[in-house]
Amino acid sequence: MKQVAQNYRTGELAVLDVPVPSCRPGGVLVRTIYSLISTGTEMMKVSEARMSMFGKARARPDQVRKVLDTVTQLGPTAAYHKVMNRLDSFTPLGYSLCGVVEAVGANTTGFHEGQLVACAGNEHALHAEVNWVPTNLCVPVPDGLDPRSAAFATVGAIAMQGVRRADVELGDTACVIGLGLVGQLVVQLLAAGGARVVGLDVVDERCRLAEANGAVACAAPTPEGLEAIEKAVSRLTDGVGADHILIAAGGTSSEPVRIAARLARDRARIVDIGKCGLDLPWNEYYEKELDFRFSRSYGPGRYDPSYELDGIDYPAGYVRWTERRNLACFLDLASRGEIDVTSLTSQVFPVDDAVDVYGRLKDGLLRGVGFLFSYPEPPSRLPRPASSTTPPMAAAARRGVSGRTRIGFIGAGNYASSMLLPHLARTESVELAEVVTRSSLAAINAKRKFGFTEASTDGDALLADQTIDAVVIATRHSSHADLTCRALEAGKAVYVEKPLAISSADLTRIMDVVASTGNDRLMVGFNRRFAPVLVELRERFGEPPNGSLVRYVVNAGAMAADSWYRDVATEGSRFEGEGGHFIDTLSWWLSALPTQVTAMAGKDQDDLQVLVRFEDDSLGAITYATNGNSRAPKETFEAFGAGRAARLDNFRRGTVWRGRKRQTRRVRGGVDKGQHNMLLAFVDSVRSGAPMPISLPSLLATTRATLAVARSVASGAPELL
Repeated sequence: MKQVAQNYRTGELAVLDVPVPSCRPGGVLVRTIYSLISTGTEMMKVSEARMSMFGKARARPDQVRKVLDTVTQLGPTAAYHKVMNRLDSFTPLGYSLCGVVEAVGANTTGFHEGQLVACAGNEHALHAEVNWVPTNLCVPVPDGLDPRSAAFATVGAIAMQGVRRADVELGDTACVIGLGLVGQLVVQLLAAGGARVVGLDVVDERCRLAEANGAVACAAPTPEGLEAIEKAVSRLTDGVGADHILIAAGGTSSEPVRIAARLARDRARIVDIGKCGLDLPWNEYYEKELDFRFSRSYGPGRYDPSYELDGIDYPAGYVRWTERRNLACFLDLASRGEIDVTSLTSQVFPVDDAVDVYGRLKDGLLRGVGFLFSYPEPPSRLPRPASSTTPPMAAAARRGVSGRTRIGFIGAGNYASSMLLPHLARTESVELAEVVTRSSLAAINAKRKFGFTEASTDGDALLADQTIDAVVIATRHSSHADLTCRALEAGKAVYVEKPLAISSADLTRIMDVVASTGNDRLMVGFNRRFAPVLVELRERFGEPPNGSLVRYVVNAGAMAADSWYRDVATEGSRFEGEGGHFIDTLSWWLSALPTQVTAMAGKDQDDLQVLVRFEDDSLGAITYATNGNSRAPKETFEAFGAGRAARLDNFRRGTVWRGRKRQTRRVRGGVDKGQHNMLLAFVDSVRSGAPMPISLPSLLATTRATLAVARSVASGAPELL
């Protein structure tokens, strides 16, 4: 299928051929009829992507801080490659469309095939022929409403939320600053609600359009225009001033907030809907005691994963107007003629012309406020959600000639794309056969960057492909156990990123599958034991004696508020997701398996002190801290025994003390935590049939110990494994 995308590093725009997304539970698969171009939000994104690296840095200082933290932890070379990998990817465009439901996912109600719907979301309602959309971002289109008008629903909901934030009452006077698409809809909504509206915009055609759609007077923000609007407001309010100012302008200038203060009455409400400069003139705002508010996109529920992705609605008694109800309300107004969307539709272009259209918009060659992409008529049958067309026998023959290990990859997120795939792509003995991701665009990005033969959204087809020797699983934690079992049952060698499982039931299932199939070709991504500096440190330290003491301090740091790691109910706790790394490292160092775990949590339940007893009577302590400093070393390892001591400082320096001697090795260049050597060991085992690099008993014991931490915290007692 076709999808419009942009490379954020180069600014290149393209209409790509990508695999059709799969229909997942909790949503619907929608074939697009029309999608709306946001001349504000999208053009800002397009322009930002075309900036120099310095310009991008100035535009996103929050990301610059993250990069600096990454440099501190990984070194400049590794940080550079990680950042470039992320930037050099095609990103989607679009967030508002109208289409027809092609398929309904499991656990999804209220929709049926063939139903006309409007969809929202900058990760779901994209400029693509087919999109998977979760239920709370999708609403039925009322009978009789033109699909072109329905495609405006998302922008309509943005305008509606801005009006709701202003708390407008009948007879109020409002000024709209910025009469682009959102501003035009704000004007119409205010007028439909009984308010008297004036407007300001630098483009005269927009001013005249707003007047035709209900504004009393509009003008340019020139001295003469401002004077005219000031007189109009005075006339409408008997000299009191505007009750509400709604700013729908973009850019970096703070002039809109200064104009707002000039036109507002005492204690007026000012609502920022767009994104402009916010250098507020303190005296004017203080003297009038102005109420400044923000309007967050489509309404309550926006940016809440439990609402948008999990479909958990807010009760109407507590939250009357959610983003989905705003979408439905706007469509209802449009269907009843209360809002005239047709007057805002400037032109419709075939999606094939997207690159040219964005170029003309950037150069100011297209006049108007509302532009749509149209899509081809749907085929008689929805194609299989994959792009792979290579016959199995042909693939088998190719493998026979090359003699390379064919690897299928499920999941290609940030970690996989920066820490796993670059190593495999450079390995001569590996053929990257197929990559499967939920996102169509992510699959194409991985195929383009790492040389996969096929890209797909169909994991079942990959697992059924008998020509694939091994499967790498790099998806979210909750899916690891199920995918591992299915891959083992399919006869594949399996590499799965940590954790192997996030529950004892999942671990038991994996053990049962190994027992029933006889396939124990399993590897978990515990890469620390393969790190060159740590391997050398242990060689210089010598074989640890029974009863050793080892310690691992992890400065894990805080998580972003929107991180999926925070979804503990679905994805497990932070330690369940990451702690296996550190338990495995201690176990490898000691050449002993864990037998008992005792753990205590701090005030923040993610902060942990974990004590592990091993079968050789050694003791390991793990400090897992989430509230440290991001510039401090992330990982520190220490070992003591038989008059010797060793210390690893963040994989940058390893030191051993033996007798009166001290040996130190400092790492030159980037930090190497062992991913390259780990993957080579896995591939060699698959090719040769040799045992997996980490034994199955060790993988199982580490996973049991990791899961036992939460039980020990809850019980306050040691947990035997």
